[in-house]
Amino acid sequence: MALLGIDLGGTKLAFAIFSEEGKILFKESVSLGDRKGSEVGKCITDGIWKSIWQAELQGDGINSIGISVPGISYIKEGTVWAPNIPGWDDYPLLQEVKKISKDIPVTIDSDRACYILGELWQGNARGCHDAIFLSVGTGIGAGIVVNGKILRGSHDIAGCIGWMALRGPFEKKYTDCGCFEYYASGEGIAKVAREFLEDQKDYNGELKNKGIKEITSYDVFAAYYNGDPLAVRVIQLCVEFWGMAVANLVSLFNPEKIIMGGGVFGPAVSLLPAIKEEAARWAQPIGITQVSLEVSALAGDAGVYGAGFLALKHIQEFGL
Repeated sequence: MALLGIDLGGTKLAFAIFSEEGKILFKESVSLGDRKGSEVGKCITDGIWKSIWQAELQGDGINSIGISVPGISYIKEGTVWAPNIPGWDDYPLLQEVKKISKDIPVTIDSDRACYILGELWQGNARGCHDAIFLSVGTGIGAGIVVNGKILRGSHDIAGCIGWMALRGPFEKKYTDCGCFEYYASGEGIAKVAREFLEDQKDYNGELKNKGIKEITSYDVFAAYYNGDPLAVRVIQLCVEFWGMAVANLVSLFNPEKIIMGGGVFGPAVSLLPAIKEEAARWAQPIGITQVSLEVSALAGDAGVYGAGFLALKHIQEFGL
């Protein structure tokens, strides 16, 4: 039996064929470039064709397909809202894929759900019944498992914690991405650094040498680890926000583990002790002693592993 996992991101598309035990048999990534709307859909269906052919070459067939998408997967409708992909406000992804997959079952879910599913299957959340994947990349989201099941909410939007309110009063700049994401996402780190640079006219540190619009989160982390005072200020602010978010998740869900992942963790891995210390100031005092804060074991592959696990779960649940 072979499983196909597909991880759609804002800039690239990953395909992986898995064995039932979770071993990767074939993997490929494709850049999305400037594709949008149905062009991205065609990139997915072309990749499915190629993966089916690749599995047949290895003497096996694809038995189930799982797809991770960056946004909201409306499971009943089979449509997707993906803000980073132009034209995907209500994209009929399931309908598109079914034209290619024929009788192969297809399951679509959000990337945040797939991240924690990947960790449950082959990562640092194995054996857990209550665990959370806090994804910090371009944006911020959380995959939440409670009593062994993904928490979805009444309309499949649970886990969009970039909109978590962690500072008052409300400012209009939070409208598009949320307060938490504005300050502590990958894009937020760069954004806050630019704001600090504009306000701090006497600053002559490492980031001064870059054009203000060109600064990225990786520039800020590099400057932070070199002791740059402005970068230290930015990252310390992020640690406060990440710590408060962890505290809120602990107090709400009492998880066994919180897995920190996404592109920012990465360079922020060494900050886990400081984040746990900050979280302990805010969290329910017993719950914070019971949770393990860990970095993702699967890094950039968490989404594609989670998609593969979606495919496996469909077979297990429906006996196909």
